[in-house]
Amino acid sequence: MAKVTLKGSERASLPGAHVVAPADAAERLEVSVIVRRRAARDMQSRVAALASGDRSRAFMSREQFAQAHGADAADFAAVRAFAAAHGLSVLQEDAARRTMILAGTVAQFSTAFAVQLHQMKYAKGTYRGRTGDIRLPAELDGIVEAVLGLDNRPQAKPHFRVRPARGKVKRRVGSPAAVSYTPTQVASLYGFPSGAGGGECVALIELGGGFVPADLDTYFSGLGVASPTVVAVSVDQANNSPTGSAGGPDGEVMLDVEVVGAIAPQAKIAVYFAPNTDAGFLDAITTAIHDTTNRPSVISISWGGPESTWTSQAKTAMDNAFQAAATMGITVCVASGDNGSSDGVTGGGDNVDFPASSSFALACGGTSLRAQKTSIANETVWNDGAAGGASGGGISTFFSAPTWQSGLSAHDAEGKTIPLTMRGVPDVSGDADPETGYDVRVDGTDTVIEGTSAVAPLWAALIARINGINGKPAGLLNPQLYANPSALRDVTQGNNGDFDAVAGWDACTGLGSPNGSALTGILKPTHGAINRTA
Repeated sequence: MAKVTLKGSERASLPGAHVVAPADAAERLEVSVIVRRRAARDMQSRVAALASGDRSRAFMSREQFAQAHGADAADFAAVRAFAAAHGLSVLQEDAARRTMILAGTVAQFSTAFAVQLHQMKYAKGTYRGRTGDIRLPAELDGIVEAVLGLDNRPQAKPHFRVRPARGKVKRRVGSPAAVSYTPTQVASLYGFPSGAGGGECVALIELGGGFVPADLDTYFSGLGVASPTVVAVSVDQANNSPTGSAGGPDGEVMLDVEVVGAIAPQAKIAVYFAPNTDAGFLDAITTAIHDTTNRPSVISISWGGPESTWTSQAKTAMDNAFQAAATMGITVCVASGDNGSSDGVTGGGDNVDFPASSSFALACGGTSLRAQKTSIANETVWNDGAAGGASGGGISTFFSAPTWQSGLSAHDAEGKTIPLTMRGVPDVSGDADPETGYDVRVDGTDTVIEGTSAVAPLWAALIARINGINGKPAGLLNPQLYANPSALRDVTQGNNGDFDAVAGWDACTGLGSPNGSALTGILKPTHGAINRTA
């Protein structure tokens, strides 16, 4: 049977990884297969209109989108026949998500997709890995867009930092003493509009850890805020599983829930737990986007990794998912990373973090925020140096510059101006410095956490408030923000390594931090609301 290469599927080993042994032929695994969408041209037309700033066309409901742009039954049938021919089981079919989940053994998948799977060892552990391309039978060429999950390496990391215990804090030379704020104090400093997000749902994507309801009750009671409704959604068999370690993924989960819950307590919070793999990450995002039960209008993502660590098929599939979200009026907020202009890639030059680098994400960078009583005294780029962390930002090597970034430039530390032909990151920013961190509670302990992980839920909570006030979803914000830069607080001091902050957009803090009242004004929709229940 003739086979063709699946475009964008080439995979390399993790740095320093080596083969320990062939993967166990009898090991069972699950793989996500993404097929093409129906009416792709109409979808592209809708997305292009949104990207141009045209908000006159009503957002689609989830049901309308599934009917118009979900998977074609014939495409699913073709994949089903392929699976049967190789002894693979079909565990799940979701037409809206264009996803089929297949199950089988390493031996069966190796034959089906012409790959070799190995047990790989690297500095942080082991994983089941592959290198090279995936190959498909010719009859699936053009039908299948991505095959994810054969390789189960950890795909992403959370972008948060726990402030060291007192006496262990290494302050920057000349910096003032460390301070901390509650989420409600930060919201007040940024002038968030009054409101509590009533009628909205905020989705949180989590690739590990969990939350403890008793901790949440204690935390919100201490703030004098009613505890929000928080539900856990299982994706690919992952669950709410607290580890008991504040420095682990629990810190990310609790930070996200507590920031959103404190600022938008009347919004429902749906936490989508998935395995930390490329398949799990994408499945969590598409599950949230197409969730007809919880119906989130905002998605907050505080996990990611350097663009270079993702396959092209995975980046394209996730970007396509964000485009789908845009057509349904769903805003996707993504942390830009905590490792400055390098994104933590040793010897790799400048890098940006994905999925923040998707043009259809609102990429959220970091600042250091200093207050004097109830107003902002100073705000600069967050940069604690190589060891302490800095706002992620730079220029994508994969995504072209979107329409709304036309004519902009990045400014590097050598004084050079770099016109944007590729996507610039971030779009916006907010407080992310551990020395000006957030008071949170994790696994029974009160602590201070920061990082761009705090900025994504901060913006998500702001948008939930604005959506609640307007009674309509804001959707893709980027064109409106870039057309109205005065609606943000421009940050012009500091750098994130190789890029400097300047007046206007920069590759450290984007357009700047929130000016809540001004943002509320520019995000009033110009068309009718979508039907949230039909």
